[in-house]
Order: sequence, then C-alpha cells, then structure tokens
Amino acid sequence: MKCPFCGHSETKVVDSRDSDAQDAIRRRRECLECTKRFTTYERREEMPLMVLKKDGSTEPFDRGKLLRGLVVATAKRPVSTARLEALMDDIEAELHNAMQYEIPAKRLGDMVLVRLLDLDKVAYIRFASVYKEFADLDGFTSELKKLG
Repeated sequence: MKCPFCGHSETKVVDSRDSDAQDAIRRRRECLECTKRFTTYERREEMPLMVLKKDGSTEPFDRGKLLRGLVVATAKRPVSTARLEALMDDIEAELHNAMQYEIPAKRLGDMVLVRLLDLDKVAYIRFASVYKEFADLDGFTSELKKLG
C-alpha cells in the first residue's frame, strides 16, 4: 500500500476493525518512511449489476437514478430519506444475494412497487404511474381498485 503523503510503498497495519456498516474492513496504516498514518478500507469485489431494459439493451444499475425516482414518488409524503435508503439497501441486498447480475427492468420495478406498497400507497401510485406507463385514467383507476 502506497503512502498518500510521501508515496513510499511500505506501510504497516496499526489497527483493523469492521466498518460501521459491516461491509468493509477499516485499517489504520502507518508509513514506514514518514510515519504518518492513514485509513484504508478493504471491500469484497462484486460483479456489477446490469439492468436489462425493455428494448433489449443493458445498462449498469444506478442506485442514484432509482433513488431519484423514489424521492419524486414520495415528495411531500411522510417518508424519510433514511427509509428510502433502507428500501434501496434491501433491494440491492436481494439482488446480490440472488447471484443474478443481469436483472430485467420489470423485475426491478416490481421489487420497488412491493416495497412502496408497504411504505406509502400514494408513493406507490405515483411510482406505478411512471413505471407502468399509464396512458389514461383507466390505468389509474384499475391500479387504485387493486389497492382498495
């Protein structure tokens, strides 16, 4: 490990522990040349998740893109950012645990809808209106009847 201060390539590990999120190992290192200390994180390497779109193309899973959609769906609703982050963590964990690295967009959208239904019904309808591409009032009405 190269020292970020002097560039020397020899360091020693002073302390090791799990990160707060339990998803990495936090290591305090000391440079053997300049004696300055710095922190590194060791994480398991994961295959990137890819989303298979309706048109057959694929794109990398973008947590931020999905989170922005959830923020729009929950605007002016009593849903905290922390709950949205937890929802996203749950979805990502399920995807990684399934060991499927190419996920159809439909399945991803369905995973979001199931969780939104438990979280906030208005946010569910807002998200569904975009995800299911309601063309007219009948689409909304049909979805609302399913909730009732």
